[in-house]
Amino acid sequence: KVFFITALPEPTDAEREVWNQVNAILQESESILSGLQAYKGAGQEIRQAIQNPSDQMLQEQAWNSVCPLVVRLKEFYGFSLKLEKALQSLLESLTCPPFTPTQHLEKEQALAKQFAEILHFTLRFDELKMRNPAIQNDFSYYRRTISRNRINNMNMDIENEVNNEMANRMSLFYAEATPMLKTLSDATTNFVSENKTLPLENTTDCLSTMASVCKVMLETPEYTSRFSSEDTLLFCMRVMVGVIILYDHVHPDGAFIKTSKIDMKGCIKVLKDQPADNVEGLLNALRFTTKHLNYESTPKNIRAMLQ
Repeated sequence: KVFFITALPEPTDAEREVWNQVNAILQESESILSGLQAYKGAGQEIRQAIQNPSDQMLQEQAWNSVCPLVVRLKEFYGFSLKLEKALQSLLESLTCPPFTPTQHLEKEQALAKQFAEILHFTLRFDELKMRNPAIQNDFSYYRRTISRNRINNMNMDIENEVNNEMANRMSLFYAEATPMLKTLSDATTNFVSENKTLPLENTTDCLSTMASVCKVMLETPEYTSRFSSEDTLLFCMRVMVGVIILYDHVHPDGAFIKTSKIDMKGCIKVLKDQPADNVEGLLNALRFTTKHLNYESTPKNIRAMLQ
């Protein structure tokens, strides 16, 4: 059954509480993405300051350009923590006994759709972040300068916004190639290890079922011809890649082994049949954010498909 991808399901009474909580977080996602899209960085000001170390005015200009950007980066990081909570609430709802993953996805289509929307957001965020080297340059300049400024007593109001501990956590977050996916992979792994009484299959089957739904929709002309726009196609591809990555982190043997419940060959083929511009970021996510791709257990033909 094709549930959550193309529809906008209304939450049932049983879903309403979790749905409202997650919806409040998803409401912010578009403004986070447009903030990241508009992020230009302070590259020029930083270069000028570094090239003219004794020019105090240029030092201050660079510092005053970087500070508001660091506040913006803190906002993005803060959103990743909210997303982590939302994902864990959805996993709780979509994996709890006595229902099978398929029953859950049929019964709770509104929550399944939100799960898909979180993954869609995550892959879009990480694609934008990967293309924006300014983020890490700005942040490392900030870290270097703040320790110097402590000595020179320059304007340190920023430390009320971003203290040292927060800066350390942000550093780790932005050092990841795909920080949002990493956050969600860790959140899923933590969900599984904290819910020891819940069979692991409940979580992995939920993820592999979603991957299969997306793959079937993408490879079936009868469905793709009904997609209202290219956006629906991209949505479907991003969700598929997102659940594969989560599955690969949570399943002890990963997504790539021969006996995997996800048809990886089929999933990669579906992506490769699309225009290269649309899928390069997604193929890179599979190359660099999965855990088991380079393990011996991955069949050579699958590894070759991602070379």
